[in-house]
Amino acid sequence: MSILDFLSGQFIDVIEWTDDTRDTLVYRFERHGHEIKYGAKLTVREGQAAVFIHEGQLADVFMPGLYMLETNNMPVMTTLQHWDHGFKSPFKSEIYFVSTTRMTDLKWGTKNPITLRDPEFGPVRLRAFGTYTIKVADPGRFLTEIVGTDGEFTRDEIQYQIRNMIVQSASRSLASSRIPVLDMAANTDDLGKIVADQISATTAEYGLIVPELYIENISLPPAVEEALDKRTSMGVLGDLHKYQQYATAEAMQDAAKTPNSGMGAGLGMGMGMGMAQQMANPGPWGAAPAQAPAAPPPPPVEHVWHVAEGGQTKGPFSKARLGRMVTDGEITRETYVWTQGQDGWKKADDVDELAQLFTVMPPPPPPGI
Repeated sequence: MSILDFLSGQFIDVIEWTDDTRDTLVYRFERHGHEIKYGAKLTVREGQAAVFIHEGQLADVFMPGLYMLETNNMPVMTTLQHWDHGFKSPFKSEIYFVSTTRMTDLKWGTKNPITLRDPEFGPVRLRAFGTYTIKVADPGRFLTEIVGTDGEFTRDEIQYQIRNMIVQSASRSLASSRIPVLDMAANTDDLGKIVADQISATTAEYGLIVPELYIENISLPPAVEEALDKRTSMGVLGDLHKYQQYATAEAMQDAAKTPNSGMGAGLGMGMGMGMAQQMANPGPWGAAPAQAPAAPPPPPVEHVWHVAEGGQTKGPFSKARLGRMVTDGEITRETYVWTQGQDGWKKADDVDELAQLFTVMPPPPPPGI
């Protein structure tokens, strides 16, 4: 090797990292013996940070830019400062590149159902899942607290820990929210922010932040969902007796199209026996016997109410509980309330069902008594 090639190798050194993996958080720049040459050019691109480790200790953190490693205050000892060692410096340094871009589309979900008490259904079990993003906010702390000497640290090595933190916080938030199950879909945005705030202190100790956290779905067990679907279907069908009559008439019409079939014959026999029985037991004036009276409708479902006070939501409360709160002076006619199915918050005095609570109080006694 010529002297020019030798000197060129000593004077020219470019330190950079171009990442094409999309999941690498930390990459250690490899150099033989970890020697950094005097006058080396350090290129830190947008979305990166470079961390210098000198003799096993964190020396400096470089943000995006172009740096010349040639000043005396750099924590790097180069070969040109030690001619007596024959270009072999006894001081070693390492450079770790840290990605500061957001790692997106990370998944989280509850392994086991979350048990909570719903004001309408009673004890229920829920599952929740969604996505989140992470970002390195403090490269030096992240390197010292999490990465250590790992030369290529990927997001898979940290996302499970973050996911467990999210699941624990989500379970606690859902169980303590007191939001009815049927209203949780409208509150997933607020619940996601609460979970992100609760884990922010712990992630900050790792040098990380969670800029986005989404709750995509909150689901009930399959058996409960099936029962809820049946309940919804009953509400859509309305009068089940009329629906049964309609279904029977439809079946008769289908059977009439195939009169030679066994089903058609059976239906015809059944209709004949029904007509004979009706003729043998006529009602008054030859009319058919009156139908049995319809069953009374089910009792109405009692509403539960939420109360807005001081920028916070309290409840749910039953109507009886609100009555005691009126007596105790805890709510007034101007207090805003909300219940399921109501279009926005309203003053208690503007809700017919609650306005009567303020009229049961006796008037003040007449003067002189």
